[in-house]
Amino acid sequence: MEFLVSEISKSVKVPIAVHCHNDMGLATANSIAAVEAGASQVHACVNGLGERAGNAPLEEVAVLLFINYGITTVELSKIGQVSKAISRYTGYPIEYTKPIIGRNAFAHESGIHVHGMLADSSTYEAFPPELVGMDRNISLGKHSGAHSVRERLDRMKVDFPEDRMPELMESMKAIAVGGKKIDDIELAVIADNVLWKDNVQHSVALKEFVVITGKNVTPTATVTIEMDGKKNTASQVGLGPVDAAMKAIRDAVNGNVSLEELRLDAITGGSDSICEVSVVVKDAKGDGSASAGKAVGLDIVNTSVDAIMEAINRDYSRRKSQ
Repeated sequence: MEFLVSEISKSVKVPIAVHCHNDMGLATANSIAAVEAGASQVHACVNGLGERAGNAPLEEVAVLLFINYGITTVELSKIGQVSKAISRYTGYPIEYTKPIIGRNAFAHESGIHVHGMLADSSTYEAFPPELVGMDRNISLGKHSGAHSVRERLDRMKVDFPEDRMPELMESMKAIAVGGKKIDDIELAVIADNVLWKDNVQHSVALKEFVVITGKNVTPTATVTIEMDGKKNTASQVGLGPVDAAMKAIRDAVNGNVSLEELRLDAITGGSDSICEVSVVVKDAKGDGSASAGKAVGLDIVNTSVDAIMEAINRDYSRRKSQ
């Protein structure tokens, strides 16, 4: 491209414009090469929309001209807003990893990246997101380190003990293993759940759990519970998967235990939201007493079972301490 434009400029006396398509992923590079060779006009399109693989993306060309050459072509602070509007109007989504305007363009999750970002944003960013009307997003997920989690907790003014951080990291990464991103309120709930488990001895262990449910299928659950080194397996049907699981756990622990109360909250309201389940279980030890349990997770049924087991273990721990 540099050769072509250089040769053409020797033969013509009018301004040279270039119109590059992105068939080989070189539309931006070819446009910049043309400018270096003397072209004074670049054809570009917001979000790179255009025939085949698209045209040179306006946002990439404009930012490169400004950052590397000091050439101002458009109002850069409006780029993020315009790109999102064009995406909505055309129905063409913006790729998460698209430079400048992608959701991940200023997102940081890896522990070492976040640590560097907090010290100096230029460590991993060529320019600040505010330049193009975008926001920096330090997300929490399976690659996050303790440093970024601690920074987020401190920013939310959540007082969390340092010696419990390994437990928090383990719980958080178990939830984020499928790519789930954890927001502030979800992190606060997970941290609260870790602290809530204080002083509970898990002497009753859920070794196996299978539930079958669906349309025109009777919900059925099978569990294997280990208590005092002995394993008990039980199966039950119920009105739903949680009801079936509770009945199976009851039969495996003892015939008297009952679920007195169950409350389910979707923390953020999305389909991938972390759910928090609180339960009250009665008579786990066969003495008429009741204990509460709480758990957080992505799966409603598994989280409900975890909360039930937490309540049973809380009751056993309470009785042992008396």
